[in-house]
Amino acid sequence: MAVDGSGRVHLLGSVQLLHPEQQTFDQMLDGWRNQQLSRNLKFDTIDQHIRYVRRFMDHVNEFPWHWTPAHVEEYFGDLRSIRHLSHSTLRAHQSALRHFTSYVANPDYGWDRVCEQRFGTHPAQVFYEWNTAPHVQEFEGRPSKRPFTKEELQKLFDRADDEVELIEATGKNGWQAAYRDAVMLKLAYSYGLRFNELRHLQTVDFATNPHARKFGKFGVCKVRFGKSRKASPPKPRSVLTVFDWTAGVLEDWLANGRGTLHSLVLFPSERGGLIVESTLLRRLRRYLNELGMPSDGLDLHSLRCSYATHLLEAGWDPRFVQHQMGHEYASTTGIYQFVSDDFRSTTLRASLDRTMNQALGKHAGGHR
Repeated sequence: MAVDGSGRVHLLGSVQLLHPEQQTFDQMLDGWRNQQLSRNLKFDTIDQHIRYVRRFMDHVNEFPWHWTPAHVEEYFGDLRSIRHLSHSTLRAHQSALRHFTSYVANPDYGWDRVCEQRFGTHPAQVFYEWNTAPHVQEFEGRPSKRPFTKEELQKLFDRADDEVELIEATGKNGWQAAYRDAVMLKLAYSYGLRFNELRHLQTVDFATNPHARKFGKFGVCKVRFGKSRKASPPKPRSVLTVFDWTAGVLEDWLANGRGTLHSLVLFPSERGGLIVESTLLRRLRRYLNELGMPSDGLDLHSLRCSYATHLLEAGWDPRFVQHQMGHEYASTTGIYQFVSDDFRSTTLRASLDRTMNQALGKHAGGHR
């Protein structure tokens, strides 16, 4: 038996297999990998999908041609009650498994004939609307997630700067890594960047904005690894500098922090590669704990959320914020509009005052 590049299986002969069940399952995964490659999915995504399938099979202790809807309900019931996985994570598991069972149950790929010949049965689709989590709204984040307030951001950035000075004063190594992480936290906020966008920045990804020359050569940040849509390459965009302090942070990092490295990577790791998210996240959580801030609702993505929130509170046009964030739809930007109570109260008061002034003006005009 052989699997071609599109995931179809071909019976080549009648050679007896030593472990037919396991070998058939492994060949199914090989074929599914080929099929996903032809769909232009990322390698990391494909590997994650295959891990989901292996975990499911290990849990139910049955091969795919014996899977039933009862296995689905038992497995995901355990994930909810024991591991307490979020709604979005459950859906990711179920989506991958549904695609796998659709693949092996599709007669075009030939696995039904192979399984009938070897095991007297065939795989079938067991993931349906009535036993899987639905996708009913665009935002599925945890309700506890929130943006930083401006006061919290100032405390965080001050704490990050203090860490650099403390380490440098002791003469120990590590001040450069602390400085790098401090700058990364500031840029994640000042450009509203996702972590993957931030870690891929290079020294050549900045340019002058002819309409805002006060920022010098840091008027525009060119994001080359923006969030991609399914089975598509990263989506690039340009983010305009809006905060007066951003250019100074970058200039100082390039002159005194990053040094004269030959690599173009803006924030290299200690080994010269790209930073992994856990490195920056650990430092952020430590700072939050030391500052007495609840870390449950705050993370690296909260910096991006804060960027959109604070621009909207400052009166920036929502359309401009949408383009800065790289959102295709305005409704997505609306998810980040966690405006503060003070901002909403001020906006309401201003609207009521305008209405009252207009009413008084009309009333006074009637007595002339």
